[in-house]
Amino acid sequence: MAPSLWWAKESHRGTPVVVKMEKPNNWSMVELESPSDEDFICPNDAVAKGGRNRNAKQLTWVLLLKAHRAAGCLTSIAAAFVSLTSAVRRRVASGRTDGLDSSSKSRFFACIKAFLWLSLLLLCFEMAAYFKGWQHFRQPDLYSLADAAVVKGAFDSLYSTWVLIRVRYLAPPLQLLIHLCIVLFLIQSLDRLVLCLGCLWIKLRNIKPVAKHCIVDLESGDGDGYFPMVLVQIPMCNEKEVYQQSIAAVCNLEWPKGRMLVQVLDDSDDPITQLMIKEEVHKWQENGANIIYRHRVIREGYKAGNLKSAMNCSYVKDYEFVAIFDADFQPSPDFLMRTIPHFKDNEEVGLVQARWSFVNKDENLLTRLQLINLAFHFEVEQQVNGIFLNFFGFNGTAGIWRIKALEESGGWLERTTVEDMDIAVRAHLHGWKFVFLNDVECQCELPESYEAYRKQQHRWHSGPMQLFRLCLPAIIRSEISILKKANMIFLFFLLRKLILPFYSFTLFCIILPMTMFVPEATLPSWVVCYIPAVMSFLNILPAPKSFPFIVPYLLFENTMSVTKFNAMISGLFQLGSAYEWVVTKKSGRSSEGDLIALVEKDQLPTRHRNNSEPNLDEMREEIMQQEQLAAQKEKKKKHNRIYTKELALAFLLLTASARSLLSAQGIHFYFLLFQGISFLLVGLDLIGEQVA
Repeated sequence: MAPSLWWAKESHRGTPVVVKMEKPNNWSMVELESPSDEDFICPNDAVAKGGRNRNAKQLTWVLLLKAHRAAGCLTSIAAAFVSLTSAVRRRVASGRTDGLDSSSKSRFFACIKAFLWLSLLLLCFEMAAYFKGWQHFRQPDLYSLADAAVVKGAFDSLYSTWVLIRVRYLAPPLQLLIHLCIVLFLIQSLDRLVLCLGCLWIKLRNIKPVAKHCIVDLESGDGDGYFPMVLVQIPMCNEKEVYQQSIAAVCNLEWPKGRMLVQVLDDSDDPITQLMIKEEVHKWQENGANIIYRHRVIREGYKAGNLKSAMNCSYVKDYEFVAIFDADFQPSPDFLMRTIPHFKDNEEVGLVQARWSFVNKDENLLTRLQLINLAFHFEVEQQVNGIFLNFFGFNGTAGIWRIKALEESGGWLERTTVEDMDIAVRAHLHGWKFVFLNDVECQCELPESYEAYRKQQHRWHSGPMQLFRLCLPAIIRSEISILKKANMIFLFFLLRKLILPFYSFTLFCIILPMTMFVPEATLPSWVVCYIPAVMSFLNILPAPKSFPFIVPYLLFENTMSVTKFNAMISGLFQLGSAYEWVVTKKSGRSSEGDLIALVEKDQLPTRHRNNSEPNLDEMREEIMQQEQLAAQKEKKKKHNRIYTKELALAFLLLTASARSLLSAQGIHFYFLLFQGISFLLVGLDLIGEQVA
């Protein structure tokens, strides 16, 4: 009887399931406990048969529900693919490209295009050799076979000649270039690691700048408080989307009204925009704000010329400090109260810089990737350099200068497109110290379209090379210490502004594809995969919520290397595109929300300001009127573009990935494949703002 009972028990064992269904798309499986031995003491065939039928039905339901979910996923993927295909078709049909205007751009694109056609030709050649059986030879056998000239047929003779050319003439210089780029890559990675360790030390030791004097309440006036004369400048140019919020934020700064003057420096060439900004300034004047409007008839020198013209006003001599905010920046009301005290009893401090925060950081994938870069820039680079060296690049906005430091350093110069870095370098050479406040933030906008971001990055990477050429003699002749000279020349300029874009573009966009067609020159896997992954991880630490975007960030940074490399070359050799200045497009994402907050804040009684904010209904009405005025002028419709250099590099990398597939190179294949797809998405302008 025992064996039969054992057989009966085992035949009924399994994993019974219960399917719970509340909604068609909301179901779950619950595993029940296995039956005990008592359940099988008196087996009943009918009951066992019914249990088996029930289990079979439950399993069928589970499989059907899984199939339904899989079908839903496939439908979503298909819909996304159709949407992507439609967007690509619209891009191609519109025919709008990045417009290779300057000769430098066209030459650069011509080189990439020639490299692409050569790679396609070599791919066809290698595929023909692959199907003819050349892949069965190992590399040493292949070289000896080619050198012995015992091959038969025209194709075999041609391929053997190609192999000999690779071995004798192409591989050695390419391998030398690989070693050079690897050395630069390791030096730059070491610099990045040292910066991160410095930031960690600052966090562990809780090191931060401390003001020697605290500002008391405004009611104490000039008797006990430190309220120097402050000039606030808002340079702008055709930025009708954001001028209201910046003017409102600055007029709400907590500072004695008689000791602060706001200059709205309007360089707009659009008459409607000029009228809108002038009316906004007049409205704040009527409400008691100490604010003036300035417009230049001759717009020379871009932003530097605008600031220089404003500093030449006769009344500027009455002011001790100048705060600068770009048109999309919105300082908090206590901005001056938290920054000005760092100048008190510290006559060596020439600049106090605050960090940026972003109102549209989650708008799209492009803004999320920008957040990673800028978070690292402020949290690590600016903070570490400010604490340990008292020097960093002025960010051009959200900072306060001692006017004496500006004057001693030569004032604003229009010789480059990075006037902020220019004045910072000259001030440092004159012995002035800088303070970076990581805990004081100023809200602003990130570029939401790839076109705007690309132009911004071109200016940010061409300008430093212009400045390096101009400032190198002055740095060498300056009286600062040898250590500071070395830091400025080798770290600030060469390593972070020249070497970084050079090796990132050369190594990952040129050398890596070349090694697929010249396999005798090898690029180690740790250079392609492991070190970049570690560096990306370090970059993303200041923005931990962005960790899910670490892979897109790595690919996008390599994609942007083509723009940065082109800009670096333009600035270094003074090519035409180096002097292009295009105002970054703004969207005014936070305008109405900020106006509401300002009005709600001003409803509270204040003694130092005479009701300086207008009524919210009036603001809304004026916004509508301004929109109607703007609609009367013919405006260029926003549209997405096709970026030819990025597309050419996409096809180049995809061609190289196909070649690596023939050689069964795993890591190299996947890197080239995904990097090529990244270039393709960027080239089709699918990463940023999408215009319907």
